[in-house]
Amino acid sequence: MIQLPSLYHMAEAANWPAIKRDGLHSASTLLDLAGILGEKRERLEKHQRLTHTELPNGVQLRDQRPMPPVALATCLIGIVPSEWYTLINAHVFFWLDPARLNRQRAACNPRPQVVLTVDASKLVAAYAEKIAVTPINTGNARRRPARRGAATFVPYAAWVTSAWASEAASLGTPVRPSSHPPVELTVAGSIPDIMQFVVGVQQLAPGQLFTPVHS
Repeated sequence: MIQLPSLYHMAEAANWPAIKRDGLHSASTLLDLAGILGEKRERLEKHQRLTHTELPNGVQLRDQRPMPPVALATCLIGIVPSEWYTLINAHVFFWLDPARLNRQRAACNPRPQVVLTVDASKLVAAYAEKIAVTPINTGNARRRPARRGAATFVPYAAWVTSAWASEAASLGTPVRPSSHPPVELTVAGSIPDIMQFVVGVQQLAPGQLFTPVHS
């Protein structure tokens, strides 16, 4: 099995009690748990969220300002922006690079955050069938955005055997070298037992960046 580095998930500090109690959930699952239906559900799930949103149960969803639909329309292959938002909202996301996490952290200022460091090998062993990896930051479509589509989410098993070949075959884009590292690791739906895989928790005050702890 390919050895992945540690995984990092950054959450709103306001969501931390719910995460400890109920696990990590995709935005769509959080909408399910909050009982959001109808027009409000469609607006939050299938359209760009322009503002930070607090659900009736107190759980917070981040805005999606780096993904304007006009920009997405220029880089999507085979799907439309509403389908991309739905796809994004169906996954839990982890960074593999702390520097990328800190760029996201800067965008979330001044709200306090919490960063979970997760044992990648244990998470993959438990959730391999629901895991995909991506070669790009799927949540950003600004500044000459990379071409993307549903195949940008490469199933973990396919990535282990053929790297990024399935992405290129489906999207009609050049094949990335096998040395190109994943940018994100995603889990479809939910990880209710996430605390079993957490090896570190760091609370970030406003303005504070994440500092990984190396054993």
